[in-house]
Formats: sequence, C-alpha cells, structure tokens
Amino acid sequence: MAFGLELINWQAPWLQPFALLGEVLCKRVIDGQVVRSKLLEIDSKDAASTAHPTTTVASVLNQALSSYPQVPVKFVPQASLPIGQAYEAFIYQTKQVPTRDGLHDFFNALVWFHLPQTKLLLNQLQAAEIANLGIGAKRGALRDALTLFDENVLLLYAPDELWDALENKQWQRLMLDLRDLWQESNYVLFGHALQEKLVAPRKGMCAHVLRVPQKFKNLSQLDDILSDYLNSPLLAGKPYCHLPVLGIPGWCVDNENASYYQDDFVFRSKRQ
Repeated sequence: MAFGLELINWQAPWLQPFALLGEVLCKRVIDGQVVRSKLLEIDSKDAASTAHPTTTVASVLNQALSSYPQVPVKFVPQASLPIGQAYEAFIYQTKQVPTRDGLHDFFNALVWFHLPQTKLLLNQLQAAEIANLGIGAKRGALRDALTLFDENVLLLYAPDELWDALENKQWQRLMLDLRDLWQESNYVLFGHALQEKLVAPRKGMCAHVLRVPQKFKNLSQLDDILSDYLNSPLLAGKPYCHLPVLGIPGWCVDNENASYYQDDFVFRSKRQ
C-alpha cells in the first residue's frame, strides 16, 4: 500500500543528506495509506459508497512545499502529463513534475527539495535540447549525459591523488592506500534511480561520478556550486568516472576487509 517506501533504510549512509526530510515525508505517505485502507475496509463492510481522498506521493510532497519556498516546482500525478509530450519539456513549461506513486519518483522529489537549482538547470538544458532537436530515436550526447546525471550521478569533491586513482581504476590504491583521503572528500549520491536501486543494495551497483570543483559544507552550498559550474559543453563530454558505490569506505561493512576489493568482476582494471 505504501508504494515500496516502507522498504527504505533511512540509516543507509548514502541517504544521510536526505534522511531528515525524507523519513518524515515517507512516514506521511505510509500513514496516509494505512488510514485510507482502513476507511475503505469499513466502507466495504457497510456497503457504503463514500469516497475518501487518496494519499499519494505527489499530495504529500505538495503539502511540504510551504516550508521549502526555494523549490521551483510542484508535484502532480503522472496522469497530468499529456500523451505524447516529453516529460522534461512539460516540467519546463509548467513547473510541474509528473510523479508516480513509487520509490523512483519519491527519490527524484527528494533531490528537488535539496538541490533545486541543479535540478532546474538540468531541466532547462534538457528542454533547450528538445526544442532544438526534437524527440527522436536517439537522445544525442548532451541529453544522454543529462539523463545519466539525473539518474545515476554521484557528486565528488576529492583531492587530486584520489581522483587520479579513480580515473585510472586503481581500486586498491583508491580504496585502501588512499583510504584516509576519503575523509578529506565530500560526496553526495544525486542520482535518484541509483538511490532507488540501493534500497536493495548489491555489490556491483555503479555510479557515474562527476568531480565537483570545490569543497562544500552542505547541500545548499553544493547546489550553488553546481548551478554555476554545469553547462552543456561540459556535460556533453560525459565527464564521468565509474565507481562501484558500495566500495566507498563506510558504505558497506564488508569493505573494511581488503579482500572485498579483490573481486575482479566488480572492481575491473582499466585494461578490462
């Protein structure tokens, strides 16, 4: 009844930047569904026809917007998206985000709440590319990169030594020799599709990592940095590195053992 939201572990390290608000909103959806289920059960027994309001992810999100004036969109049911209209173009034109009742769109909304300028910029770039090229069988380099960013990016500020090891897939060096440098880094899992997948974590799950040009103290500062930094030429070049995210120190108990990184199927060398 709660669209899978009851499966979320809000103690997971990758969800910590979003957990304070996310857990509250999640509980509101779940509680609303439980109440509605009980009311429908009573109606069924009494053969009544009274209609009850539906508790949806979109309705709960919109109730929270009054406390987050920086969020530039509203959330509407998926059925509000006209047949044949591109999702990104609809958001750009209406400032409304079609939202399904499920984990994927719930996590998408959480990113909107926490990094609204970045989400708005990604949408503007998508809409401009759609206006220029239309909707075809292929998205093109820029739209592919934008989609990867939105769905699967992990944002990382890291010292040069750590970033070089990541670029060159030097996993032992990255995760073991330079392990202490992770404490000098900042990283946030932005991609909502990967957040959804990590509700049921598997060792091989990978992020597309984008290097953030400067250190940040919180998500608001990160949002400011990204809104100034991101642009079409940068993203069209797909400036991403691949990273099995459960290899990040502290993100998996098993990776405290050096043997965790000896799995060549997951931690492949650059030659492979």
